[in-house]
Amino acid sequence: MTYLLALDQGTSSSRSIVFDELGHVIAMAQQELPQIYPQPGWVEHDPQEIWRTQLATARQALHQAGLTGIKASAIRALGITNQRETTVVWNRATGKPIHHAIVWQDRRAEATCVQLRERGKEALIHSKTGLLIDAYFSGTKLKWLLDHVPGARAQAERGELAFGTIDCWLIWQLTAGAVHATDVSNASRTLLFNIHTNQWDAELLELLGIPPPLMPRVMPSSAHYGEVRPELLGHAIAIGGVAGDQQSALFGQACFKAGMAKNTYGTGCFMLMHTGTQFQTSRNGLLTTSAAQTTAQTEFAIEGSVFVGGAVVLWLRDGLHAIKGSGEVEALAQSVPDSGGVMVVPAFTGLGAPYWKPDARGTITGLTRGTTMAHIARAALESIAYQSAVLLQAMSRDAVSAGVAPVAELRVDGGACINDLLMQFQADLLGIPVVRPAVIETTALGVAYLAGLSSGVYRSTAELSSLWRAGRIFLPTLSAGRAAALMEQWEHAVRQTALE
Repeated sequence: MTYLLALDQGTSSSRSIVFDELGHVIAMAQQELPQIYPQPGWVEHDPQEIWRTQLATARQALHQAGLTGIKASAIRALGITNQRETTVVWNRATGKPIHHAIVWQDRRAEATCVQLRERGKEALIHSKTGLLIDAYFSGTKLKWLLDHVPGARAQAERGELAFGTIDCWLIWQLTAGAVHATDVSNASRTLLFNIHTNQWDAELLELLGIPPPLMPRVMPSSAHYGEVRPELLGHAIAIGGVAGDQQSALFGQACFKAGMAKNTYGTGCFMLMHTGTQFQTSRNGLLTTSAAQTTAQTEFAIEGSVFVGGAVVLWLRDGLHAIKGSGEVEALAQSVPDSGGVMVVPAFTGLGAPYWKPDARGTITGLTRGTTMAHIARAALESIAYQSAVLLQAMSRDAVSAGVAPVAELRVDGGACINDLLMQFQADLLGIPVVRPAVIETTALGVAYLAGLSSGVYRSTAELSSLWRAGRIFLPTLSAGRAAALMEQWEHAVRQTALE
């Protein structure tokens, strides 16, 4: 048996998972990652702490695997998946960061975004990158670092500094600075990368004042990135796969063909639909991004994000004290047959795609004297499905306009997908099967598969498709008319979130 190691560096934790070649989890380790909040709207991570926790979990997972007789030398290759858009700049000579990493959630670069919009650059950036101008993406964060860290811009222009997203930072550490590279999926989230040509775009670099020597080499998601220093993990393991977390999950769900879609139910929800090799601009408020690529051939996906998904359950626990633990929400919601007409729109930080209403605020509507906390809990849980249904409807409209068949089933992963009530309601709203895989660690599994392809463990994506296994399929039980009526109630509730 051959084994693969996945490093899964997320926003709140670093994890490492050892898979066998059939995609089974053999060993797993996880450590929390401290969050740094210098001031309202700012979010940072310590890059050294990211490296420390990621290395520690890799060693722990390999130790666990070793207890079953699996040695580090049995690991054929390693893959890296990561929180996207988070930005690090470090000194090439010393390897030391010049500042904390600026996390994807950070909003400090909004002033730069306003300037770009005022200069009329939205169409240019959207046409080249598939993205909207937003502080979410790496390019404006990188500009902030160069403008605010003393001496940084001059050092960058002399070629003394390196920029990278978290995957790039980890590759640098694992190879002792021998490799400064990223993959297309991470590069596509920077506002600096032309996803038509798979290259850094000179016009966009100039627009944001980014010196080209800062930038890493961009490679396919499945490729040989170098080898891990043997003293780190006990063996010189090949780095063979790299992808941003959402593109990795799409790959791990074996969504390799146009029209196939997945939804990750985490703190937020991230839905991606593969659109094949043709660039497609969404007409429905979604983003176009590079999918994980196994060759130099461009592949694309349409992406939509729900800002508050599973986080609404934390609100029930910490804000309303309706439950003591997140695991209690399903039982509380199931204690009533439905939400009793209650609608919760959790626009705590505005509404994301396809509404893009940053000023929206959360609402609870439909309250009566008979409303109980169970009704509110059920409505809160159902809000995750409503928001995701709106995303899929937008994606399906995009697919039809591009001549792609509408999504026939939705593959799901992430922590909240274990909630059967939520998954059944999702299927009811969508009118298509919702499929939960046997292995829900699809983000890590995706880069394990990418690493396995580049190292010869797998021959093709067709072989990977044969390995993907459904754990449970939720079939719709509501009529199309009833589902449409519920969606109209949701849209009515969303209209109530607008601030006058």
